[in-house]
Amino acid sequence: MPEDNNSVVIENLVKRFGDFVAVDRISLAVRKGEVFGFLGPNGAGKSTTIRMLCGLLKPTSGRARVAGYDVARDPELVRQNIGYMSQKFSLYNDLTVVENIRLFAGLYSVPANVLKERIEWALEMSSLKGREHLITATLPGGWKQRLALGCAVLHQPPVIFLDEPTSGVDPISRRQFWDLIHHMAEEDVTVFVTTHYMEEAEYCNRLAMISRGAVAALGAPSELKQKSMKGELLLVECEPLGQAVEILQSAPDVIDAGVFGRALHLVVRDATAAIPQVKKYLSDHGVTVGLIEKIHPSLEDVFVSLTSAADTGKEWKA
Repeated sequence: MPEDNNSVVIENLVKRFGDFVAVDRISLAVRKGEVFGFLGPNGAGKSTTIRMLCGLLKPTSGRARVAGYDVARDPELVRQNIGYMSQKFSLYNDLTVVENIRLFAGLYSVPANVLKERIEWALEMSSLKGREHLITATLPGGWKQRLALGCAVLHQPPVIFLDEPTSGVDPISRRQFWDLIHHMAEEDVTVFVTTHYMEEAEYCNRLAMISRGAVAALGAPSELKQKSMKGELLLVECEPLGQAVEILQSAPDVIDAGVFGRALHLVVRDATAAIPQVKKYLSDHGVTVGLIEKIHPSLEDVFVSLTSAADTGKEWKA
């Protein structure tokens, strides 16, 4: 993988804890100025991978370089050249807004000659200008979130790692936060973000879907929706849903079935051939079928298919 235009390069990265393989030979590259999403269920290996990329955890084997530095050989240099924001926000609630900013400026060794400028920038960016003396614990979630991001990038790092940064934040604040992320990317900052919100994943330039420590699919959101499902997708409106799901597990040519809202999503090998077969199969088993039609998969459909396939041992590699 050429590194000239890449901020993050990962090659066959492995992390074992005893006999347990948390990260299993991950390889990928993230370009400068790219917003890169990392998706996976709990326990998939996302946080372990990020901890290695941040120089906080040594890989068992493989290689990774972040901002030009090897994470195993130069972890301190890696940490000096990245910003990191965790799901729980690493702010000190008993300090004021400006005290938090000054503290992080010191931790990141922001030069004295630009300190005032960076503090002003953080206050403007987090919409806290004029509120710098408020106790951080009293801030609404969206303001805390933007303040945490401002503190994480005070030293203007070329790479930012955001681990579930919008968890528990209202939708308007979440969208404002993503506007900030894209503004940073426009200035050639690489943003590596984990999220479990599928609508947020659509904001990323590219995504890696992780299952059981390995990359199950990699590409732009539109590409994943077009190419990463093995089969075609049907929407089925029927009653009762629970009974229908159970019945369809043994239906011929149905690869997967799951409840989505008040309907079912079925992965089948051929939608045209499957529609009459599925309708008859359900009817023969006492299920009343209303609408049944072929639909385009969403990222959530792709995500569920990949992760459930890994759990059942089916081959779903893209």
